[in-house]
Amino acid sequence: MTDGIYTLANDQVYDQLVALLNSIEANVGVEMPVCVIAYDDRLDRVRAEIAQRPNVTLFEDPAVFARWEDFSRQVWQTHPFALERWRDQGIDGVYRLACNRRYAAFDEAAPFDRFIYFDADVLVLDSVDRIFQALDQADFAVYDFQYTDPGHIFNLDSPRLYEIFPPERVHSEIFCSGCFASKRGVFPPEQREWLVAQLASGEAEVLYLGAPNQSVLNYMRMRSNVSICNLALSLPEEQRTGNSVTSAHFERRDHRLYDHNKPLTYLHYIGLPSRLFRQVCEGENVTFPYRDLFLHYRYRHQPQERPLLEGKPRPYNQPPGFMQRVLNKLQLTR
Repeated sequence: MTDGIYTLANDQVYDQLVALLNSIEANVGVEMPVCVIAYDDRLDRVRAEIAQRPNVTLFEDPAVFARWEDFSRQVWQTHPFALERWRDQGIDGVYRLACNRRYAAFDEAAPFDRFIYFDADVLVLDSVDRIFQALDQADFAVYDFQYTDPGHIFNLDSPRLYEIFPPERVHSEIFCSGCFASKRGVFPPEQREWLVAQLASGEAEVLYLGAPNQSVLNYMRMRSNVSICNLALSLPEEQRTGNSVTSAHFERRDHRLYDHNKPLTYLHYIGLPSRLFRQVCEGENVTFPYRDLFLHYRYRHQPQERPLLEGKPRPYNQPPGFMQRVLNKLQLTR
């Protein structure tokens, strides 16, 4: 049985990808296979990076991607207004369709029997054995606190939501699609066809349009009754940690983070746009939480290339200045 780690990337998130790969190498080991799923064809820098790493491969099978993108289109064609609303917003087809390429990890042609998927904006900071061990007991394993915020998974205004999924399931089983573990073949073609039929019967209204891949993945797992283990709920309280960049209390020691003396398994820079990471790697002194930790892993093998961030620090979420507000207003009135 082959275990491995997947991520989804292109050249737009190159700096984050390098940091992720270096964090896996440092804290999991060079023996852990990693597979980068191609987000699109912008892969020149990604290919060059992978060529230097014996344990890393690139997954870019057009036939596999076509299967899952076609499934995603079928899913959203069942929704009463999603495609129309996205079209009104200037989006052609399914919003962020390429994000659904992460589903390729479930395909029979995928390389790993069991896998952990991490978004590229993640640093792995400790062993992932605990997550893989959870797959001995369940077909899905996660370690997050998304269950406290179901409004970013399902449409809470849908009267059908709690008819399909009891409230206790919604408030305990949902997860963030930026980190999850599962097994190849969990959603075979016949199961996908059945899921589309259920959505077409009226259930599609429970999906959340703001994060399509995340909503559909949660629906797929829950509607198929695939077993799940969330370590954020199953671990003893004295062993649990947070994992989100929005938590400001983590302590840094030896290039790792600790939550009240407990080591984090991973840190997710969720909600931070990829341009911030590019900007800081280009030398802009823009600040964001745990920036130095990101820079450590990004330049782990090239410390001499780490940018010197000079000048006054600028918070990434700093409100626009007066002149910028004027320019923004002029743009809006043109």
